[in-house]
Amino acid sequence: MARPRKEGMDYFSFDVDFFTGSKKIKILKARYGADGIVIYLYLLCEIYKNGYYLKVDDDFEFVISDDLNMNCDKVKQVLNFLLERSLFDNKLFQSDKVLTSAGIQKRFQLAVKTRASKNPVTVKDFWVLSEEETETFIKVNPSLNNSVNNNDYSEKNELDSENNSIKESKVNKSICIDTAPPDKSFSPELEKAFQLFLVCRKQNGQDLNQEQIRLLREELCNLSDKDTERIAIVKKATVSNWKSFYPLKKQGRKAEPKKKTKFSNFNGREYDMNSLESKLLNSQKGGKDHG
Repeated sequence: MARPRKEGMDYFSFDVDFFTGSKKIKILKARYGADGIVIYLYLLCEIYKNGYYLKVDDDFEFVISDDLNMNCDKVKQVLNFLLERSLFDNKLFQSDKVLTSAGIQKRFQLAVKTRASKNPVTVKDFWVLSEEETETFIKVNPSLNNSVNNNDYSEKNELDSENNSIKESKVNKSICIDTAPPDKSFSPELEKAFQLFLVCRKQNGQDLNQEQIRLLREELCNLSDKDTERIAIVKKATVSNWKSFYPLKKQGRKAEPKKKTKFSNFNGREYDMNSLESKLLNSQKGGKDHG
């Protein structure tokens, strides 16, 4: 039997100027004494034991308090400080209860470099480094990754919840729709309508790949250069269960265009636009976003 692939690390690097090289660490020690340093190191150990991030729950502060024999209020205060000072990514913690940062993931890359020389390491969730910062032996899985690697990280976290996972209110699962960054020519309103169209395709059993999605975007742009008309085209295609986009003046009265292809030949379901828009808006409020 093959040995299971190791996810975490047995040890991590520790800079000799840890106490003197960072203003944030000096302030942490000044405000919370040795307890603040111990809590921070405890969290780093737990993160690297898991790999490059730590998913926590509402009780983890009590666990830390028990493990370190410290007051729970102090644990909460120190954690808030670490998040506010970007020693951990605050946006990702607020949206997904995940502790990580760009610095942590850079050190993770260095630690697994030897291991990954033979077998590249695949990361699936909460990867915050941009493509330029990610080493070649780190393979980011776009279909499972909860983050889109953009240079502007704050913008990335906003796009993450809007474009990568739309949660259905009645089903406890995520629908990964479009992991590519949205077309810059798409307004927010058009992008929202486009994502709703993809949700319908997904719920009808059509998993589109990135090339198909890109071609759909191009097709829509070629049909009209007016944003309001593009939105109307997308909404019409959504409520009519169409599998592509068609000029408004050629749509006629029929619910389905006459010509079908292998790409579009399957039965669809009726959808309520207001309900779908409500689902998308709720998912955008529910999940967003590293240091």
